[in-house]
Amino acid sequence: MEKEGLNKKKLIKYWIESADDDFETMLAMYQSQRYNWSLFIGHLMIEKLLKAYFVKMQEDYPPFIHNLYRLAEKTNLELSDEKKEQLITITEVQYQRKIRRLQNEFQKPLYSRFYS
Repeated sequence: MEKEGLNKKKLIKYWIESADDDFETMLAMYQSQRYNWSLFIGHLMIEKLLKAYFVKMQEDYPPFIHNLYRLAEKTNLELSDEKKEQLITITEVQYQRKIRRLQNEFQKPLYSRFYS
């Protein structure tokens, strides 16, 4: 039964069109050798497609999570062990990237305070 107020068709269309746009951006980033950005946008693209699938299968709004494997689990999508591992790896790379960025942002003020 569809959740009240949920326009399933419109929401699925939104996620897919947004993922299609991200796909083009991912390719452009890859072709310009901006591999970190390409991977980041690829993560977003996969996340959006999983969210579209979630809406289709669960007839509900997708959860506010970015972990690709957990999102796939919530859709009840059957995946091979290899695909599961790929989703886990892509998510882990993004989390590590975010942690490094946050560490750098935290360390900059400390560095300038003591070494400038």
